[in-house]
Amino acid sequence: MTAISMYEASVPTFIHTLTSLKTILQKGIASAEARKFDPAVLAGSRLYPDMLPLTRQVQIASDAAKGAVARLANIEPPKFEDTEATLAELVARVEKTIDFIKSVKREQIDGSEDREIIIKTPRGELNFKGLVFLRHWALPNFFFHVTTTYNLLRHAGVDVGKLDYLGGTLQG
Repeated sequence: MTAISMYEASVPTFIHTLTSLKTILQKGIASAEARKFDPAVLAGSRLYPDMLPLTRQVQIASDAAKGAVARLANIEPPKFEDTEATLAELVARVEKTIDFIKSVKREQIDGSEDREIIIKTPRGELNFKGLVFLRHWALPNFFFHVTTTYNLLRHAGVDVGKLDYLGGTLQG
């Protein structure tokens, strides 16, 4: 069995899927332009009235990725203002998120398996060790919001498919 480092389990996964998210959002822009409607309609879309709109799904996915990497590296994540209102602005946010994640070095994350991670939520504090945080909180939360974004665009008729979500190429 080959061991995988905390860096390898996190950074490439976040970058790969954020790159897919960027492509999916760009396809949303192209779809709206081709069908001659305002892409802001997509940015505000929801599958159900009480769910967060697509803009928040992308913002939360971005926050989940940059927050996870920062917590594992024991550094402060960059703060983004959550003011994006268009798909183009969301693409730019995803790009900023990727840039931040790429700036974090392997040696900052490797060895974080047992690092104490504390998440503050409206319902209280959650305490994790680094590996449990990554496997059972950070990655599932991140994928939930990326998947929801994909589903919102797909439901709106954007021509996206499974390979767009998976990133087209599955090479390392």
